This record gives sequence, structure tokens and C-alpha cells, in this order.
Amino acid sequence: MTKTDTRDVPATVAQIHLLQQAGCEIVRVAVPDRIAAEKLGEIKKEISIPLVADIHFDYRLALIALEQGVDGLRLNPGNIGSRERVSRVARAAYERKAPIRIGVNSGSLEKKLLKKYGHPSPEALVESALYHVRLLEDQGFDLIKISLKASDPLSTISAYQKISSLTDYPLHIGITEAGPPFSGGIKSAVGLGILLYQGIGDTIRVSLTADPVLEVKAAYHILRALGLRRRGVEIISCPLCGRSETNLTPVVREVEERLSAWLQPIQVAIMGCSVNGPGEAREADVGIAAGKGMALLFRKGEVVRQVREEEMVAVLVAEAELILKNQ
Repeated sequence: MTKTDTRDVPATVAQIHLLQQAGCEIVRVAVPDRIAAEKLGEIKKEISIPLVADIHFDYRLALIALEQGVDGLRLNPGNIGSRERVSRVARAAYERKAPIRIGVNSGSLEKKLLKKYGHPSPEALVESALYHVRLLEDQGFDLIKISLKASDPLSTISAYQKISSLTDYPLHIGITEAGPPFSGGIKSAVGLGILLYQGIGDTIRVSLTADPVLEVKAAYHILRALGLRRRGVEIISCPLCGRSETNLTPVVREVEERLSAWLQPIQVAIMGCSVNGPGEAREADVGIAAGKGMALLFRKGEVVRQVREEEMVAVLVAEAELILKNQ
């Protein structure tokens, strides 16, 4: 999701382009008012990935967004008013084959459900989602996606497990308001990783208090760890210990930075001792096993040559780029 003011078209388009470069495949923008809704057509013309409008409360914004050509809506039909309003939005979306994602969040659960369950429990999230689903189904609309997000990974996991046993609609998964990059990234990896491993989830978002490009990168790291996607450089690096004879921390940082622009998948090993180093380096596409003042360069499991410590970064980057160019 973009973090710009949607009414600022140049800023929003620029951020979407950055997200696309990072690997974003569907982008969502907030639509707080009519001006923002009327800008969606301009934004849509400048991008090449599906555009989803995030709507709350005002059904008219959903109608304008659809007229502007958005590819989908994030909208809870229960909070846009009468059945007639829901019907108008459902008809307009169906005519354009635009799916609607029902997005249930623990922070905005209906008061009657909070009263019934006492807190935003997984059962409350599921009941809320199914209520909104029925509102759309009653209008003959079935282009539905569902999300049930909490900031607590365990509650989120339980909610998705329950809903996945009750419906076949696609599920958008995420840990909402996960937090800053480090702690939020860990919460997201735990929650999304468990769900994806169980085969639950069709689209994902990592929600961090950070640059949205970092959210996309975190999502790809989660997918790559599960073998679901391969994109860009995967660094396998030594955690360092008392056996290490070379400080690899700046080496890892520089290699990752210098190879960050490549989108093709490649595995790069940077190891620092004789116990696991040579073995790990051999398994990667390219790698180094560093010793005191020198390192062995590996390519596809074979030792290529020995290099001096001060050459490690330049040689490893050059070797990786050669492999990437020839893929």
C-alpha cells in the first residue's frame, strides 16, 4: 500500500514505480475523499500493475473509483450504509469484473461483536468477515477476497485457519500494524510464514512503519525462505565467532548493497571459518570462504582461485555479476 497522499498524483505514481521495481504486483491506495477518488484515473494511466482503491464508509467513493478504472476495491459492505448502496457498488464492480476485498481488522471490529466476544478474538474476526461476505452474496456478487488481520500473529493465524475451513474465497494475508522494521518484520515472518507453509494465503502484504519498498522486500524474503518465490540476491553469510579471522560484517553489507539492483535470483555465500565455510560456499552459485588475509573464491561448487582479503568484495561482486549476466 502506498503511503503518499493519493491526491498528490506525481508523488503517488513515483512511489508506485519504486514499489514495482522492488517486485510489488498489486498496489493499494487510500481514498479518503472525492478528490482522491477522482485522481485514480490519472494514477492508473501511469502504472502497469493492478490498482486497488481502499474505501471506507462512503459508497460514492467506491463508485467514482470504479468509474476511474481501478482494478479492485478494498471495502467492507457493512459500513457503507443501506442495502441499496451495497447493491449499487456490487453492480458497478461486477460490471467491471473488479473484485472486492473484505478487509476485517482487529482494530475496527463491529461493536456488537466486541460486546459478544469481549475482545477482537479470531472467532469475532471470522464472524465479521462472513457477515460482510453474505451482504455481497445477497447481491449476487462473488468476486470476493477476504482478509482478517490482527497485530498479534497467533490471533491472525487462528483466524485465517478458521476462515480457510469455511470458505474457498481467496485470502489476502498479513499482520496489521506489525510495527517498526525489525520487530514488525519478525512478527510478519512468523505469522505469514506459518500460514503460507500450511497452504493458506493467495496474496500478502507486510505492514511496517517504514518505507513501503521495505515491505515488499520483506515479503519476498518470506516467500523465498519458503521456496515460493526466488528474486534477487540471497546472501548466505557467516554469523562470525571466535574462529573468525576476518571481519565479514562490512563485506556482507557492501556485497548486498552492490548487488541489490539485480532482480535475477542468485545465491551468494560469504563465510568466515574452516568449519562450515567451504561447504556452504560450495553449495551457493558463488561464494568466498575467508581466512586470515585471504579467501577462496568458489563458483558453482568449484574453487576458482585464491584472492587477497582486500580484493574479496570486488572479486565476489564481479563474479556474481558475470553469472547474472549469463543467466
